[in-house]
Parts: sequence; C-alpha cells; structure tokens
Amino acid sequence: MIAGLPQGYETALGKWFDAGVNLSGGEWQKVALARAFMRDARILLLDEPTSALDAQAEYELFERIHSLTRGRTAVYISHRFSTVRRADRILFLEHGRLVEQGTHEQLMQLNGRYARLFRLQASAYTGEDVLPEDVDLDIAPTA
Repeated sequence: MIAGLPQGYETALGKWFDAGVNLSGGEWQKVALARAFMRDARILLLDEPTSALDAQAEYELFERIHSLTRGRTAVYISHRFSTVRRADRILFLEHGRLVEQGTHEQLMQLNGRYARLFRLQASAYTGEDVLPEDVDLDIAPTA
C-alpha cells in the first residue's frame, strides 16, 4: 500500500494536509494496526480490529496474528466471530456481565449464547437454516 503512495513513507496522510492523501477506511485500519504491532507494548488492545478490512485482508491478518503478537498479550473486542474464533480464550459478555468463557470448541459444545450467535452469523455464509428457537432477537412485533 505504501509503495503506491505518491511519496511512499514521506506521504502526508489526511486531506487536512496540503497535498495530503486520504485513505479508505480499510487502509486507515491497516495503518493503525501496523502502528500497534510496531510498538514495543506488552499488551495490545484491539477493538474491532478487522471491521473495515475486506475478507482477504482479514484472512491475511489472522494468518499472521500469532507471530505479530508473540511475547505479548492481545485482547480483541469484537462482534465478529471470525475474529475471536482463533483466540486462546473467549470471554462472552452480555450487558456488561461475563456469561460464558472458554475456547471456541468448548463454547460450541456448551451450546449456549455464543454457539447460537456463531451459528447465526455463519448461516449468512453457509446457507444453513437457523431454527427459530435458536434466534433470540429483542425486537418487538409491530401492528
């Protein structure tokens, strides 16, 4: 991405600079992630780290995530189950309270809230029907 910028690493980023280059949301997110990984921080707190990335960029990030976080603690905050699936430990919070915890496999076996929401998200990709009793939406019916 940087090689494609007008002055490479010397390019000013942001439309507020004279001759500044504006980036797409995904490009800004890649810059922010690169800065986080380059810092000598023992703890990385990544809030929705792939929200603006396309599927290819998300895949590439998670293929490298263990090497990028080696020797550090990385905490992901995400609503995307593809993001948390590979985590060593998942803490499922609901209304600010811890309701389930474990690995992806443990939480799927538990067949609780995490498993239901994982299947619901996955159904958009797999085409698998989600049974009505598996869906718990807080939506009031309209007249």
